[in-house]
Amino acid sequence: MARDERGVTAQSEDFAAWYNEVVFKAGLVDRGPAKGTMVIRPYGYRLWEQLQSELDRRIKATGHENAYFPLLIPQSYLSREAEHVEGFSPELAVVTHAGGKDLEESLVVRPTSETIIGEMMAKWISSHRDLPLLLNQWSNVVRWELRPRMFLRTTEFLWQEGHTAHVDAADAHRETKLALDIYHEVARDLAAMPVVPGEKTPGERFAGAVATFTIEGMMRDGRALQAGTSHYMGTNFATAFDIRYTSDAGRDELCHTTSWGMSTRMIGGIVMTHGDDKGLVFPPRLAPYQAVIVPITRGGNTAVEAAADDLARRLRAAGVRTHVDARPQLSPGFKYNEWEMRGVPLRLELGPRDLEAGTAMLVRRLGDEGKQAVPIDTLPDALPGVLDEFQAFLLARATEFRDSHTRTVDGWDDFADAVSTGWALALHCGTPACEEDIKSGTAATPRCIPLDGEPATGACVRCGAASAYGKRVIFGRAY
Repeated sequence: MARDERGVTAQSEDFAAWYNEVVFKAGLVDRGPAKGTMVIRPYGYRLWEQLQSELDRRIKATGHENAYFPLLIPQSYLSREAEHVEGFSPELAVVTHAGGKDLEESLVVRPTSETIIGEMMAKWISSHRDLPLLLNQWSNVVRWELRPRMFLRTTEFLWQEGHTAHVDAADAHRETKLALDIYHEVARDLAAMPVVPGEKTPGERFAGAVATFTIEGMMRDGRALQAGTSHYMGTNFATAFDIRYTSDAGRDELCHTTSWGMSTRMIGGIVMTHGDDKGLVFPPRLAPYQAVIVPITRGGNTAVEAAADDLARRLRAAGVRTHVDARPQLSPGFKYNEWEMRGVPLRLELGPRDLEAGTAMLVRRLGDEGKQAVPIDTLPDALPGVLDEFQAFLLARATEFRDSHTRTVDGWDDFADAVSTGWALALHCGTPACEEDIKSGTAATPRCIPLDGEPATGACVRCGAASAYGKRVIFGRAY
């Protein structure tokens, strides 16, 4: 396999190997001691914190409040909603022994919190005046993974999960769409991921949901990544947990509930949407460091070091997250390669000659501009605009890649060819049996029915039956 000088497999040779190598070499993650677990290293966690703070701000701005619910859930809670427990049974981790003795009732390590939050909602809601109840939780969850992959599928991961209760279906549907819109905005405007919002087919719905909505992104190997989901639960969980309210007319009514979540899987999505053979490429709005200054001080040059520190101070004051790499034991070339690997959007090189000229060399992580000498005094004013341009460049680049790897198809051979390298837009009958047949033949699954899809009817691309959704469905191989 082709590798660069740092030993990273080329994407074109083996994308999975490239991904596995780059998340470790860039210092995002390490393996945990238990199978399938991960340790998020400080650099990776700073990326998560950037995403978390921006997402949390948007959630709170729409009237939701953060709360926290227990990690351990009585197993009987999951059994109340039959479809829900059936959907999660293979992934559950169960505690049967604690405090030196067998437990009277086993406890499930939460795979998601619909059940425990449903129990609390039933206690807290009595009147229509208590609705809507808008809750959000930041937490970890555990789902036992047989084939773990860092950030994408691990036994334990971090996320937020929104849970809300409403007076009727219309209000709950508005909430479901609101959450999806927040995820779409975060992915597009912060992560520079041109995701497609849509509804899942019945065979792909969340266990226990009436309807599931998703944002789907295309990675640079043509595969799809489900980057966030929002679910309308109808009255399924309200029935199971007796979540009721007295209406304005005095009637006893069941609440309509929703749930929605985005997780550390987004870190994997950012890596696979923007990275290249040199390593990571971070969108500026989420990058742990937006600019790194590399002072060039052969034999030691305190003036250069002082100038680098002063420039960093002024850039931070201008809102640019800046790091000075002043490690004396490493060569400038090594540092350049390392920060390219770690995906920093902008690099500033500052040596004695640059200092004499009053300039610094500006290098973008991607693009055709090459090195540019920029007056040091102008950088605090100039870099925010340069970062915005780089953010827009990444979104445009990813959008062009997605569009060029998406094909509208009507025949099976064209379908199979399209999903081998990207996505297929195809008519589909909607039956789970046909979906399984498609998956067994191509490894592709229906990713979503795009919300903004053009009207289309005709024969299913696989079985020839009438199409079910009035528009084409996105199919692709997925993570």
